[in-house]
Amino acid sequence: MDLAYSAEDLAFRDEVRTFIRDNLPAHIRDKVAAQQHLSKDDYVTWQKILNGRGWLAPHWPKEWGGCDWSPVQRHIFDEELNFGNTPRTMPFGLKMLAPVLLRFGSEAQKQRYLPKIVSSEEWWCQGYSEPGAGSDLAGLKTRAERRGDHYVVTGQKTWTTLAQYADWMFVLVRTDPAAKKQEGISFILMDMRSKGVSVRPIRTIDGGVEINDVFLDEVEVPVENLVGEENKGWTCAKYLLGHERSGIAGIAYSKKMLGKLRQVAAEETIGGKPLLEHGPFRDKMARIEVELMALEFTNLRALANETKGNVPGPEPSILKVRGTEIQQAITELFVEAAGPYALPFLPEALEGGSNVDPVGPEGAAAFAPHYFNWRKTSIYGGSNEIQKNIVSKILLKA
Repeated sequence: MDLAYSAEDLAFRDEVRTFIRDNLPAHIRDKVAAQQHLSKDDYVTWQKILNGRGWLAPHWPKEWGGCDWSPVQRHIFDEELNFGNTPRTMPFGLKMLAPVLLRFGSEAQKQRYLPKIVSSEEWWCQGYSEPGAGSDLAGLKTRAERRGDHYVVTGQKTWTTLAQYADWMFVLVRTDPAAKKQEGISFILMDMRSKGVSVRPIRTIDGGVEINDVFLDEVEVPVENLVGEENKGWTCAKYLLGHERSGIAGIAYSKKMLGKLRQVAAEETIGGKPLLEHGPFRDKMARIEVELMALEFTNLRALANETKGNVPGPEPSILKVRGTEIQQAITELFVEAAGPYALPFLPEALEGGSNVDPVGPEGAAAFAPHYFNWRKTSIYGGSNEIQKNIVSKILLKA
C-alpha cells in the first residue's frame, strides 16, 4: 500500500489541522501536551467541538452522523488529532457500544442511545472484567435473574475505566448459570444512577484514579435494555472486543511519543555527544520505528477491509499485541533517556503547575508515570497471551 498521499488527502489533512488549531482551547492543548490529567469537562468540551463539525463519530454510518471517509482519511484524521494534542475521544460509547447497537440493537435502542452518545449528553463505561474474570472473561459470575419485566443484577465489576463519570454502563451478565461458559451470558445496558450501584476508585501507581470497582447489589434493569438475544451476549462481547483491540494499538499516539523521544534524546548528552547519536540507543529507536511503520500498514489494510464490510480476521488481535508492545518499548526508552531523573516523579506535575522543561532529561522523567501506567496495556482488552492464541486459531483454521 502506497502511503504517498494524494492531493485530495493532503487537502483533507490541512483542513483537519487548521480546524484543530483554530478550535481546540489552548488550556486543554497545553494539558494534553504536558501529559497532565484531564477533567471530564476537558473531554466533553472537545467532543462537543468535534460533534459540531460532524467529526466525532466518523466511523459510524452516515445516516447516524458518520463520515464517508476513505481508510486513508480516517488514518490522517487520527494522526492529526494526536499531533494536535487533542484529548482522546472517549471510546466506550463512541467506538465500543455504538458498533454493537448498530449491529445487534433494536431500532428503539439505536434511537434512544446513539444520539446522546454523539452529543456527549450520556457517558458510558464498560462492565466486563471481574475479580475472577479478566482475560478469562467467559468465567464471569455477575448474575442477572429475570423477574417479570426486569433483570435483577448482582455482582462486581473491576478495572472499570472512568466509571465515576459514567451515566450508563454496558454489562456482561450471566443469565443462565447452568450453561457452558461462553453460553448463558447476556449483554445489557445499565443506568449507573440505579439503586444498588456503587463505585469505589482504585488508585494506580502513577497516582491516577481512572479505574474503579463497581458493586451491583440487586440492581433492577428493564428487560428492554437487553441487547440482542438473552443468553447470546457472548456474540456481542466478541464483536465489541474486536473494535476495542484495534483502538488499543494507538499507532498515531506512538508516532507522536516517538517524536518527543527523539527531541529528548537529541538534548540529552553522554560524554559530550547527544544520546541520539549513541549506537545502542539509536538502534533501539530505529527498531521501534520500523516496527511501528509495519504496524501502520497493517492498520491501513484492516481499515480498508472494514470499509468494504468484511468481517475482521486476526487483525484486531495482531494490532493489539504489537501496538501495546511498541507503546511499552517507547516508555522504556524514555526512562533510559531520563537516566537518574527517571527514579522519582512528581504526581503534582500531572495536575498542572510544574515548571519542568518538557524537552531534556527532566522532561523525560515526566514520562515515568506513563512507564508504570502503560504496563497494563498488554493486559487489558484481553491479555497479549490470549490474543496470540486467537491469532493462531484463526490462521490454523484458514
